[in-house]
Amino acid sequence: MSNPLAPVYYSEETVRRFLNWSLVIEAVESALQAVVAMSGHTPNEPFVNQPVRSFTSSSEPGQVLLTMPAFVGNYKLTSAGSGGDAANIPRSTLACKLVTSFSSNPHREPPLPSINANILLFSLETGELTTIMAGTDITTWRTVAASLVATRHLYFRRFGPRAEREREITVAIIGCGVQGQMHASAFCSQFKVKQLNLYNRTIAKAQRLSEQLQQTPGFGSQTKITVCNSPGEAVQGSDVICVATYSKVPLVHAADLRPDGCVHINAVGAGEIHYSEVADNVYGLAQIYVDSYANAQSELIGLAAPITAELGSVIKHGTYPAESAVTIFQSMGMASEDACVAQAVQDAILSRGRLPNL
Repeated sequence: MSNPLAPVYYSEETVRRFLNWSLVIEAVESALQAVVAMSGHTPNEPFVNQPVRSFTSSSEPGQVLLTMPAFVGNYKLTSAGSGGDAANIPRSTLACKLVTSFSSNPHREPPLPSINANILLFSLETGELTTIMAGTDITTWRTVAASLVATRHLYFRRFGPRAEREREITVAIIGCGVQGQMHASAFCSQFKVKQLNLYNRTIAKAQRLSEQLQQTPGFGSQTKITVCNSPGEAVQGSDVICVATYSKVPLVHAADLRPDGCVHINAVGAGEIHYSEVADNVYGLAQIYVDSYANAQSELIGLAAPITAELGSVIKHGTYPAESAVTIFQSMGMASEDACVAQAVQDAILSRGRLPNL
C-alpha cells in the first residue's frame, strides 16, 4: 500500500513537457526582483531568504555537489496555468536544490550532462517533503531565462520600450555545449537575431549546432549563422555575447568588442572561477550586474571591478544603462530561481490534471 504522505516525484520527461519560455522567464523575473528585498522588506512585498549555497568537492577535480535552499515569499505567478483570481494571489515556496557539476561528463561515452539536479519542495504548514522534481532541465532553462531577462533589461531597454520588438541584433555564442545550444535557440526565438556567431573549442560541435538550428521547425530564415574559428572572430561586431564554458583563461577581450561600446555580455560559465572567461580589461570598462550580492560576495572573490547593481533592482526601478555602455551580467544562479520555476511547473502540471510519472 502506498504512503499517502510520500512525496510525489516528477521525472525529467514530465517536467520537460511543461517548460516554456513564458513560464520560466516570469518565474525567474519574480525571483530576481524578490532577492532585492533580502536585506529588508515591507509587508506583502516579495522577498527571499536564501543562504549562500554550500559546495562539497569530491576527491576528483571538477566534481562538486551544491546544496541550494531558498524561501521565496509573497510572489505571483500568472503563466503557470492557474489563471483567474488565483493568479493574483501571492504565494510562497520553500525549496532546496541538490545539484552536481561534473565537468568530465560530456566527454564520457555516451556523453552525459555536466549538470544533474533535483529540486525538493516542502509543505509550508508541516515542513514535510511534498515533491521531488528532476531539476536538470529546470537548471538549464532558468539559466538561459536569466540571460534573456538580463538582455532585455540591460541591453534592449537602454534604447526604449519598443527596442526588444524592433531592434535587430548580432549574437555571439562562445561555447556550444548544452548551455550554448539553449542560449542560441532561445535568443533566436525571443529576439530579432539577424546574425548568430558560433564558437566552440572543437569546431565540429559548433558546426553541428548550426545544422541543428537550421533544421529546427520555425527557425527564422532571416538569421544568418556563422561558425567562427576563434572567440575573437565571434565577438567582433556582436551586440550581445553569451559565454558558457569551463574555460580557465579569458575568451572575450576588450580589443574584440565593438569600438562604439554598446555591448552586453552574459557570462554564465560553470568554471571554478566564475569570471575567468572574460578578460580583466573588459571588466575594467564594463558595468557589472549580478543576480545576488550575497552570491557575488562569496563566489566572485578576487574580481577586480565594482558591481553596479543586482539585476532585480534594474527590473524594479528601471535604472537602465546608457546606450553606449558595456554591460556584463555575471550569472551565478540562485536557489530562489529554481524554487519559483519548480513551483510554476508543479502548478502547470496540477492545473491541467496531469498525473505525475512516479
